Amino acid sequence: MRLSLEPAQLQKALPVIASILIILGVAFLRERSRTLAAILATMPINIPLGLWVLFGTGNYDPHLAAMFVRALVPGLIATLVWVGAVWLALQWGWALLPAVLGGYGVWGVLVIVFIVLGWLHVR
Repeated sequence: MRLSLEPAQLQKALPVIASILIILGVAFLRERSRTLAAILATMPINIPLGLWVLFGTGNYDPHLAAMFVRALVPGLIATLVWVGAVWLALQWGWALLPAVLGGYGVWGVLVIVFIVLGWLHVR
């Protein structure tokens, strides 16, 4: 049985495959080196995958790609605040799930603030 993917199918499958490989890598490294697992977990893979999904189809517009990359800056700020909120919650003794959910609450509020301030534009 031969498995072949058309370019459009490969483009849809690549983000899923990359995500699975990263999850497997983190799972493999967690007992060997938590630092390496953390580095792998935070590597900038979703950004290139997002660029690939949005602009890798041949429907490439440099201006739209630049706008997408610019929108990453407030998104990354919100993500760093999420990390800080989760870290603080865990330091304060929260369980993992409430800490993560609380971090998402802070992240969501910050994204809304960025939209209101005009730093992020949503159509």
